[in-house]
Amino acid sequence: MTKVTVWYFALTELYGLKLQTLKGITMKKNMGNADRIIRFMVAALIAILYFTNLINGTAAVILGIIAIIFIATSFMSFCPLYLPFGISTRKKSKKV
Repeated sequence: MTKVTVWYFALTELYGLKLQTLKGITMKKNMGNADRIIRFMVAALIAILYFTNLINGTAAVILGIIAIIFIATSFMSFCPLYLPFGISTRKKSKKV
């Protein structure tokens, strides 16, 4: 059994999804501009705290990982944690 297969099985158990439906999941944008800006600002704050030596050790590593995740999700406009809950901070488009 490959790591991908194990990961799929874990997701099916966690979210109750069938394997066939997991293959069809796409990364639709679910983050609005305000959400993206806030995440980027938090990441910048963590970087400032690190480079001014206000955080170090384990806290710096954990916060650094969080900062990298925040920057990546900001650029992609997609947060995987929003997906199972159906959360979207994007503005609804008005259909005319």
